[in-house]
Amino acid sequence: MKITSAEVIVTSPSRNFVTLKITTDEGITGLGDATLNGRELAVATYLKEHVTQLLINRDPHRIEDTWQFLYRSAYWRRGPVTMAAIAAVDMALWDIKGKAAGMPVYQLLGGASRTALRTYGHASGRDLPELFDSIRHHLEEGYKSIRVQTSVPGIKALYGVAAQAQATGERYDFEPAGRGAQPTEEDWDTRAYLRHIPTVFEAVRNEFGPELPLLHDGHHRMTPIQAAKLGKSLEPYDLFWLEDVTPAENQDSFRLIRQHTTTPLAVGEIFNTVFDFQTLIKEQLIDYVRAASTHFGGISPLKKVMDYAAQYQIKSGFHGPTDVSPVGLAAQTHVGLAIHNFGIQEYMEHSEKTNTVFEQSMTFTDGFLHPGDKPGLGVELNEEAAASFPYQQAYLPYNRLSDGTVHDW
Repeated sequence: MKITSAEVIVTSPSRNFVTLKITTDEGITGLGDATLNGRELAVATYLKEHVTQLLINRDPHRIEDTWQFLYRSAYWRRGPVTMAAIAAVDMALWDIKGKAAGMPVYQLLGGASRTALRTYGHASGRDLPELFDSIRHHLEEGYKSIRVQTSVPGIKALYGVAAQAQATGERYDFEPAGRGAQPTEEDWDTRAYLRHIPTVFEAVRNEFGPELPLLHDGHHRMTPIQAAKLGKSLEPYDLFWLEDVTPAENQDSFRLIRQHTTTPLAVGEIFNTVFDFQTLIKEQLIDYVRAASTHFGGISPLKKVMDYAAQYQIKSGFHGPTDVSPVGLAAQTHVGLAIHNFGIQEYMEHSEKTNTVFEQSMTFTDGFLHPGDKPGLGVELNEEAAASFPYQQAYLPYNRLSDGTVHDW
């Protein structure tokens, strides 16, 4: 079997997606997700101008060899653009291999280690009554674990609060990237946040009891000592995890956080390779790996990093909001179903428009995901529908402090 074509398809049903479609001489096609939120065309161009022509006449079954070729032959390694492009190729080749074998990809990874994947949903509110209503809605939808995000007095706009105003009319947490020529500027106050968040979790526990697993995302906005303070202050509320408490480029900072809190820690959604996790896993400084197949080089390295993490009893918590396309999400669910050290899968349902473009065998039932048993990844692209949603320029927001300093969003 040989690869005969590789096409890059950019579409924008509710938000922008970059999809790679590889076709073989036997007529088998495979899809890969190359979406990089706010920088989509950088990856599309990387694929079109530097990668797709390298795939022609290659054997699609040689997945590991192709991955190593694309990673090493570029010389300039790593980075989100390169790794998202490689991820798309890797996913598409696994999709082809599964279709050729007549098996879903998880069977090729060793078979299922569980019947389905536990998920968590995103509840949020501008005040406690609105937050409580959101939690109840997610529980009614079947979610068994809930991420809690809330507005903070004194901060006008805050990541993850769905009811905030959006110019597009979309839910803010469904797609915070605003359409337009410039990113939206938001504000931030760490001290106000650190004062408020423990009171929110106290109220949630009083309302919903001790059994409901609760999660929270700090979105990289704290220094290590501030993160340690938050983790310690949230210990009475028994969080399932505290996510992205500080920018993790400095892996050593997690040593300081670990010294001060027993709240479980999750990190890694913006990581690109296993090297970003090396110290964190080896020294057991985190509890959950948040890598996304789309930004991490695909299925092959995601499986490898979880095998490495298994030695240290560290579990998966793969990144799964709507900036991972249904193709990327499917790739993660196949890995999650196969590995022994699965933890939980983030899951935010895609829009009706997106689900028209990406036809999926994946099911969500009673809070659990399953990729389905169709051969390959279980996702097909409706190219006619994709063409009806052209790309639109969009940027994620950014933060400034009260004195005008640019801060982590």
